[in-house]
Amino acid sequence: MACIMDGVSETAVHLPAAAGRDDAHRRLVLQRIQPGLVGLIDGTISTLAPIFAAAYLAGSRAALLVGLASALGAAISMGLSEGLSDDGSVTGRGSSLSRGVITGGATFLGGTFHALPFLIGDVTTALFVAYVVVACELVAIALVRKRFMDVALRVSLVQVTLGGVLVSVVGILVGHA
Repeated sequence: MACIMDGVSETAVHLPAAAGRDDAHRRLVLQRIQPGLVGLIDGTISTLAPIFAAAYLAGSRAALLVGLASALGAAISMGLSEGLSDDGSVTGRGSSLSRGVITGGATFLGGTFHALPFLIGDVTTALFVAYVVVACELVAIALVRKRFMDVALRVSLVQVTLGGVLVSVVGILVGHA
């Protein structure tokens, strides 16, 4: 354990500033953008399988209710996880309460947007609209990653799309079991 901890400060972790980035921007990214991005990614991707499985098994109403329950449960879980994992004093990532609220809120939004098409009674139409909404969500995530995390847009689109497709396939397979 000692060799793992060699060189680690006992106070705050000071991350090197990226070229052209000031402290205010770094604080914004660490304390607001990153917690929001984590929540948005988790909410968008983790709720796909239960929503799509419910749609294929039981129709639009079930998918809507499973989607809302999944989004709420994931929001609570992610908010608590972010808030309880770090009080900010060691990493400089800011208030645990604000990070938890940001992460939980973003998780809820990410999980809710693609559940809302299931307000449409016809499951085939609702699924089509949900797929379009998911595509928009994944592009939005990729754009935020490009803007604030300096990830190339093409790389980000491939990464988030792969994650979304993998989880969607799980939902479709379970929904057809």
